[in-house]
Amino acid sequence: MTLLIKQIINLIKMLHSETGLYQITWGLTLGAFLGFSPFFSIQTFLIFLILLIFRVQFGAAFLSAFFFKLVAFMIDPLADSLGRWALESPSARPLWTSLYNMPVIPYTRFNNSIVMGSFLVALVLAPFLFFLFKLLITKYRTYVVVNFEKTKIWKAIKATKFYDYYAKYDDLYGRQG
Repeated sequence: MTLLIKQIINLIKMLHSETGLYQITWGLTLGAFLGFSPFFSIQTFLIFLILLIFRVQFGAAFLSAFFFKLVAFMIDPLADSLGRWALESPSARPLWTSLYNMPVIPYTRFNNSIVMGSFLVALVLAPFLFFLFKLLITKYRTYVVVNFEKTKIWKAIKATKFYDYYAKYDDLYGRQG
């Protein structure tokens, strides 16, 4: 639970920073793929590899994966029927047969109807989620943060010695790793 709280706090910090719009957006979008994929699979490994190679915000990805894992359980019946439709399509049967006979591809468990359906749902939702997250982060930064920083509460908090200590601590130790 503390890991989740820490990731939420890191995401809020990242949302308040001036940089990292695309890092957060890609993190949230790739987190959706993590949420819809089975945990011990090649898909998860490939997404982790993408997270490591590219500059993507890990906290956003893990927070999004947690949320979309809950969503994935709720849409399992839809994913099952969508996956069953894709796998039982007569025109795609030669493709699935050749993929299943390859050395590594069966470890993706694509022949499971829920896994296939969840992957298709994530694939269809990914572009929409990317632009939605980008829009929401931009709106959050331009409206919520700016208006919150104008409030008397924030100005009072910022005027305290505690905030000065926090800011100094954050400058010295907060931006590591």
